Amino acid sequence: MQRKTLQRLIVLCICAAVATACASDPEDNGPALKAAFAKGLKFYDAGNYPDAYKTWKSIDEYDLAAMRNVAIMLREGKGVAKDPKAAEAMMQRAAEAGLFTAQADLGDMLLKGEAGPPNPSAAAPWLMLAAQAGHPMAEFELGQLYEQGIAVKKDIEIARKLYKAALAGGVTEAGARLDALPPEPPVLRLNGSGS
Repeated sequence: MQRKTLQRLIVLCICAAVATACASDPEDNGPALKAAFAKGLKFYDAGNYPDAYKTWKSIDEYDLAAMRNVAIMLREGKGVAKDPKAAEAMMQRAAEAGLFTAQADLGDMLLKGEAGPPNPSAAAPWLMLAAQAGHPMAEFELGQLYEQGIAVKKDIEIARKLYKAALAGGVTEAGARLDALPPEPPVLRLNGSGS
């Protein structure tokens, strides 16, 4: 595993732990929330999506990761009827609470128009937040917006940086986008004599 990928995984784990800790209920049921989240994960990994959904739904008010998982299940129709509008609303709540994976997911949903017409202007700020946190797919999608000048001012150099970061994070499609960009401008070097 590349060092950068490992570092991102560590950051993801820390962020999930912080998000879970910050989203505890007033009676501090931290251990109960962790147990319920783990139970939902066990159901999900076993392919028992209805029970995973029910379990995470029971704690989504107190646990940001559970909130995001409920939104994903609504988005995909796993264990519950597919409901893009409810998924987007739930994902927005998790995104607004600061969960960068939810910010990336919400940006993706808005970009693709899963709950209505595609809305790159609404997607861009969420993708920016997730990209700043190092989310590879958000970096890639934001890079496309900068490359094409959609919802943001066209800037090939920002697109290039985002694609490089996305590629380093494992988004292989970013390599093709990098290859399609015009060559990087040459770096001007001073000769040391002040001229």
